[in-house]
Amino acid sequence: QVQLVESGGGLVQAGGSLRLSCAASGRTFSSYTMGWFRQAPGKEREFVAAINWSGGRTYYADSVKGRFTISRDNAKNTVYLQMNSLKPEDTAVYYCAADETTRTLISTLWGAYDYWGQGTQVTVSS
Repeated sequence: QVQLVESGGGLVQAGGSLRLSCAASGRTFSSYTMGWFRQAPGKEREFVAAINWSGGRTYYADSVKGRFTISRDNAKNTVYLQMNSLKPEDTAVYYCAADETTRTLISTLWGAYDYWGQGTQVTVSS
C-alpha cells in the first residue's frame, strides 16, 4: 500500500510559477511510475505528466509541454511538478498518482494508476 500526499498548490497570477510536491510512503516508491493528473470543475480528469521509476523517461500532455517539468527524488520518496508560465486554463485540482505495474510505455490513462493522493488546488488568475 502506498499513501500519497500532495502539497504546494495555491493562487497565482497568470505567468507565474508553482512547484507541487507529492510525498509517498512505502519502501517501493522507487519502483513506481509516478504521474500528475488534474481535474477542473465540470471536466474529466486529464493527464498532465509522468515519470518512470528511474527518472530517465518523462512524458507530458501537449497542453503543458515546455512549461511544466516533472522530476523525482527516490531518496526522499517525492515527486515534483514545476509549473511555469501558468495560464488560467491550468486552474484545477492536481492529483499525484502511482502506477505499480511495470510497463514498456508510460501510461497516460488515469485507470492505469493504482494509488492517488487527495489533490491540491491550483488557481491561476488572469
